[in-house]
Amino acid sequence: MLKLSERSTKALGKIVTGDERLSPYRSGPSLVSLFNELGLNDVYGQGFPSRWAYTEESIRKLNGKPELFLLIEMVFDPREFLNTEFEITNALEFFNQYLSYEKHQVVLVGGYAKVRDLNGVDVNFVHPFKNSKNDAHIFIDEQVKKCDEKISSGDYYGAITNARSLVEAILTEIEKGLDVSAPEYDGDLVKLYKRVTKLLNLGPDRKDISDTLKQILTGLSSIIAGLAGLRNKMSDAHVASYKPSKHHAKLAVNSAKTICDFLFETKEYQGK
Repeated sequence: MLKLSERSTKALGKIVTGDERLSPYRSGPSLVSLFNELGLNDVYGQGFPSRWAYTEESIRKLNGKPELFLLIEMVFDPREFLNTEFEITNALEFFNQYLSYEKHQVVLVGGYAKVRDLNGVDVNFVHPFKNSKNDAHIFIDEQVKKCDEKISSGDYYGAITNARSLVEAILTEIEKGLDVSAPEYDGDLVKLYKRVTKLLNLGPDRKDISDTLKQILTGLSSIIAGLAGLRNKMSDAHVASYKPSKHHAKLAVNSAKTICDFLFETKEYQGK
C-alpha cells in the first residue's frame, strides 16, 4: 500500500488544487466534492480552511488507504486536462519526481492514469462497494485489504488464502447479480468461474473474437484453476506441502485482483 511522505503529500496537493499551474484549478466546493467521492464527509461553508490546507489534510486522511490510489488516478485522468492550457505530461513529471522516492510512479495505460509500484507492479483493484453495509460487500472489502496487509506483514500463506476468498466473493456477487436462480456456491471455484464467464459471454469458444484474445481468456481460466490448486498446496487453509515466498503470494494476489478487475469492467461495459 502506498504511503506518501510529507513532501509528496504537498506535491500532490498542488496538483489537486491547481496551485502549481500544472493542472486545472479547483475551487473550495470542487475540492470538497472530490474528497467526498472518496469517502470523506465534509461541507463547504463559513470557516472553511484555505484550499491548500484542506487538500493536504484530506490527502493525509487517505494516506496508506486504497482511496489514495483513486485520488491520484482521478486527478491525473487525461480527461481532466482536455480543453485546458495544461499538459498532463508536465504534471506527471512534477509529481513523479516526488513519488519515485516512495518507489511508485504514475503512468498512462490505455488512456488512463495508473499508479505503478517500481519494486514490482502491484495490481490496484478498488471494488465498487465502498461504504456499503451489505455483508457480502463488506467481506469483499476485507479480503482486498487483507491481501495487501498480509503480504506486507510476511504472512504469505494468509495472503494466498485471501486471494482465493476474494475471487470467490467477487464471482458469487456477479453471478447473483446476473442470475437470480444461481445455485449456492459449493466450493468448486472452477465451476463457479465457468458459470460467470458464460453469463458475461466470455467463453473462449466465441467465434467473433480474435485468436489472441481467446488465448488470454483461456489463460484466465488457467489462472483460476491455478489459484485453487495453489491455495490447497501453500495456503493456511490446509497442511501446506511447501512454504510460499513473497513472490508466490504477490503472484496469487495480483492474479486475483487482475481477474476481479477485468470481470467488473466487463460487467459494467456490457451493462452500458
